Amino acid sequence: MDTRLLQTFTALARSGSFTGAAAELQLAQSTVTAQIKALEKALGTRLFDRLARGALLTDAGRRLLTLAEEVLEAESRLFAAAAEDGPVVGTVVVGAGETLCSAHLPTVIAALRSLHPDVEVHLQPCSTVSAVEGLRAGRLDCALFLEDQVDHPDLTAERIAGQPLVLLCAPSHPLAGRERPASWQELAQESFFLHEQGCSYSDWLAQRLLAVAGTQPRLTRFGSIEAARACVAAGLGLTVLPRANVAESLRDGRLTAVSGPALPEVSVHLARHRRRHPSRAARAVAAQVVRHFRG
Repeated sequence: MDTRLLQTFTALARSGSFTGAAAELQLAQSTVTAQIKALEKALGTRLFDRLARGALLTDAGRRLLTLAEEVLEAESRLFAAAAEDGPVVGTVVVGAGETLCSAHLPTVIAALRSLHPDVEVHLQPCSTVSAVEGLRAGRLDCALFLEDQVDHPDLTAERIAGQPLVLLCAPSHPLAGRERPASWQELAQESFFLHEQGCSYSDWLAQRLLAVAGTQPRLTRFGSIEAARACVAAGLGLTVLPRANVAESLRDGRLTAVSGPALPEVSVHLARHRRRHPSRAARAVAAQVVRHFRG
């Protein structure tokens, strides 16, 4: 069987539409339609119901999807084994939140260009939910999570580092330089500029502030770390970020650390799909990521 038919089948199952599958595979929609018909003819069963809202897997299609993924994974391992002695070549797509993309991954890519110049790394900034979906759909080769736990049965994750958090304000803020640590009661009366919902450490801080009785902390969420950092540097309030993301701002005096309650360390996990065999390029990227974080 031509495994390209299986690739088209799994892409259509993921996207749920012929248009989406064609875009993912960079094929004409008519080609996707023809390949699905050819596969259904070869297997002697209908794999999809064609509905106005898209393509829906039939019972037979759902039964065969896992087997098709296993065949494609076996093909991937076959080609990987054949190329094991050659140069490390390939494209690797890495998903991570903005916190890690901005502070760490550029250094990883620079090191990889020196070690493996034929490996191309594509960074895809994404939330935790999007990263999990990307790994499951095969759009990502690996992903980095800033989470205490990565508990998904179809993913395998390794804790590779911890990131210390720091509470920040502008040098002009009343809490700057104060020797006595600020209490949660005091902090809950301040304005906070935090990363978007789904960011583990921002969510933790928001929950902690909102739990202080008799207060109404002002919490503003941003999709960009830089936007939150700029508001704090302008003296408008406080934020919490991993120290690696603000090291330069702390050195040049644009931001200062606030003495306050002890903050937890946020874990960094490296994850991939449990059933996907990583290519040599993906293994090289993962190894460099681990070396970077573990120093």
